Amino acid sequence: MNVTVIARGPQHMRALARANEVRLARAELKRRVMEGETTAAAVILESPWEVENMAVAELLMSQHRWGHTRARRFLSTIPISETKTIGSMTDRQRRALADMLAAQAPHTVGAPAPQELLV
Repeated sequence: MNVTVIARGPQHMRALARANEVRLARAELKRRVMEGETTAAAVILESPWEVENMAVAELLMSQHRWGHTRARRFLSTIPISETKTIGSMTDRQRRALADMLAAQAPHTVGAPAPQELLV
């Protein structure tokens, strides 16, 4: 992953550089989820810095064959809003969501199972 060095300068330029860094990191993470290198459940449990302000529905839609409708229907079965950010979720909510995702999808070869991440 590329690391952007934020130099001194006007505040708006630093903000643009930071936004670009976050955007690129999220795109890479979504690509890895789409290609099956990792699972959405694993991302939710790990909660890396790039998903702190990402909406749960946005992460779900990065999975193969998951669109807006499927993500909305899935989230309507549990008490979590589509717009809830991953960083604001409690540990209990993270585990419940990861367990439901793992139960719904077959285990991806090479990606850690959610139970393996809790150890």
